[in-house]
Amino acid sequence: MDQHEWLAGEFEARRGQLRAMAYRMLGSTAEADDALQDAWLRASRASVDGVENIGGWLTTIVSRTCLDMLRARASKREQAIDTDISSPASPEDDALLADSVSVAMLVVLERLSPPERLAFVLHDMFDVPFNEIATIIDRSPVATRQLASRARRRVQGGVPETDGDVERKRSIVDAFLHASREGDFQALMTLLDPEAVLRADSEATRMGAKELIHGARLVAETFSGGAKVARLFFVDGSPGLVWMAGKTPRVIFEFFIDEGRITEIDLLADPATLAETHLEAMSKRG
Repeated sequence: MDQHEWLAGEFEARRGQLRAMAYRMLGSTAEADDALQDAWLRASRASVDGVENIGGWLTTIVSRTCLDMLRARASKREQAIDTDISSPASPEDDALLADSVSVAMLVVLERLSPPERLAFVLHDMFDVPFNEIATIIDRSPVATRQLASRARRRVQGGVPETDGDVERKRSIVDAFLHASREGDFQALMTLLDPEAVLRADSEATRMGAKELIHGARLVAETFSGGAKVARLFFVDGSPGLVWMAGKTPRVIFEFFIDEGRITEIDLLADPATLAETHLEAMSKRG
């Protein structure tokens, strides 16, 4: 058996799993099949010399193919949610596609950025380690973990926020910005959950931020007297802050709020993340 025949056999043995993975990423059986066909063409033209984990190697190729398709779709502002999972390639595929997949889940996944979607699907649904996902989406393992965490919170949040929810969050973020600028430590403490966490991605840490700060007091100390140049923005539709250099966003402050208190703040400065995040000045909404 030559290498091409061996690789074809390995690909076919994993087709059901790879197809289920592609379906969760793309939300369409037709696009999942297209992704597998494209992935096979890429794999068949590549050398497997030195590949120790053929399953992981094929997962990487399929994932990168799906990432390219998601990015192309995002650039055209298209969605591809397919409710028909009745005609997979085999009964085994049927079981894999039906497991833990619903139209409601696919709708929520469509709200994620392409890297968030891959990080969430690969880690939470297929147990792929963060260090392996990081190489697929060209991020650090820490940034990849944060992407999956952000995606998980959005998925668990279920339905989109109501206008009332957004307005309440807006008032809290606005109050946080004001207290930070004024150096009002007690006001910051009131707004923060006692176990509040401040996280910074790798790019933000290179700019001087600490990677992780835990506890309301330390987070308040970090912001007290700061945020002088931050501005209120909607970050992917949710109230947040952005530090702009002219008209270019440099750092996004993403807030997560539970029961009226800030539980987490993510500092995002990675250029790819900034490019994939939809920002809207709050003044445009009144």
